[in-house]
Amino acid sequence: MFHLTRNKRGHAAPRVAAALLGASALIAGGAVAAEAAPAPAASGPTSAHVCSQAVHPGYATCFALKRTDKKARAMSANDTPSGYGPSDLQSAYNLPTNGGSGQTVAIVDAQDDPNAESDLATYRSTYGLPECSTANGCFSKIAQDGSTNYPTGDTGWAGEISLDLDMVSATCPGCHILLVEANSANMSDLGTAVNQAVSQGAKYVSNSYGGNEDGTEAQSDSSYFNHPGVAITASSGDGAYAAGTEYPASSPFVTAVGGTSLTKDSSSRGWSESVWNTSSSEGAGSGCSSDETKPTWQTDTGCTKRMVADVAAVADPATGVAVYQTYGGSGWAVYGGTSAASPIIASVYALAGTPGANDVPASYPYAHTSNLNDVTTGNNGTCSPSYYCTAGPGYDGPTGLGTPNGLAAFTAGS
Repeated sequence: MFHLTRNKRGHAAPRVAAALLGASALIAGGAVAAEAAPAPAASGPTSAHVCSQAVHPGYATCFALKRTDKKARAMSANDTPSGYGPSDLQSAYNLPTNGGSGQTVAIVDAQDDPNAESDLATYRSTYGLPECSTANGCFSKIAQDGSTNYPTGDTGWAGEISLDLDMVSATCPGCHILLVEANSANMSDLGTAVNQAVSQGAKYVSNSYGGNEDGTEAQSDSSYFNHPGVAITASSGDGAYAAGTEYPASSPFVTAVGGTSLTKDSSSRGWSESVWNTSSSEGAGSGCSSDETKPTWQTDTGCTKRMVADVAAVADPATGVAVYQTYGGSGWAVYGGTSAASPIIASVYALAGTPGANDVPASYPYAHTSNLNDVTTGNNGTCSPSYYCTAGPGYDGPTGLGTPNGLAAFTAGS
C-alpha cells in the first residue's frame, strides 16, 4: 500500500531520513510512539513530529507538528492558551459562530487516546464552547469494528487525535464528533475505519495522515475512499514539495488540504496567508500524482494526473493553533501541520450543509473559486511547472484554490 521510505522523485523522503535518527523507536509492524527530533529551522520557532516519520511499507504516519519552543503547560485561572483558538479561526475564515447542528464530523486516526474525551472537555470549556460528551450524545469514540474494544494507546497518535478533535470543536462548535480509532497505522486498518465512519452516518470524514504513492492507490480508492455524498478530507503532508505526493490526499475521491501561514494584519480581512514553508523538508505538501487519474473538475494544464492540493487552511506551527493534550502531553501546547488543516476543512463542509447524494464534494470549491481567499505568495520548494510549488493568482499546488471565505465554496449549489 504505502511505501514511505522513498519518494516518487527517486530520493529518500526527507521526513523519513530525519526520523531514522530515532529508528530504535520502531515498533513491529507500524508507527512509533516516541516523538521525533525537532524539525530543522533557520531561526525562530521549532517543532517536532508527534508521530515517527519512519514507518514500514504499507503504513501511514500522522502529520501533526508540536511546537518545542513552547512547552506544554497547565494554565492559571486567568491565563489564556497560546496559539489560535475558535474565535481566531472563525474570524480568519469568515465562519459562523454557530451552525452544524445535526451534522457529524468523523475523525479517523490510529491507536487509542484514552484521555480523548476528558481533554476535549477541557478545550471546549476553556473557550466557552457547548459541552460535547458521550453523556449528551455529542461525542462518540469507537474502534474500527464499531465496538468499544479500543486499540493500544499511543502517545504520538494521541497528540494527533487531540489536534483533530480540537480543530473540529473550534471550527464547528455545534457539530457532533465521531472518533474512529484504527487498530494500527496500516492502510487497511485506517481505510476500514473510514468505512466504519461512513457506515455510522458521518457525512464528513477527516484523515490527517498519509504516505508516498506506490502504485496501489486505485485499490485503496475503491475499497476505502469512494463514498459519494461524503466529504472526505486528507492532509497534503508536511514534507514540503521535496517529499513527493502523499496518499490519500492524491485520491480523486477526497479533498486534498494544503497548508498556510496565517497572520493577523491591518487589511480589511484582518488576516493574511502565504504558503507554509519552514524549510526544504518542512512545509505544505503538493505535487502531481504519479498514477491517480485527474478528476474532471480539476483543470490545471501542467499535470495530466491528479494534482494536490484542492484547498488549504492554517498549518504552519509558527502560526499554530492551541491544543489540549494530556496523554503524552502536559496540557496546553501549540500545534501545526496539515493535520490541523484537514479537520478544519472537514468542519467547514459540515457548516455548509449535507452534500448531494451522488456528489464528490471535492469538486465544490472548483465551482466557487470567487468564494475563497486566494493565496498568492510563498512557495514550498523548487519545481517546474512553477505552480506545483509556488503560489500565484488562481490555482497552485501548496494551497489549491485558496482558503475558506465563508461557506459558499463548500456547498453543492451554483
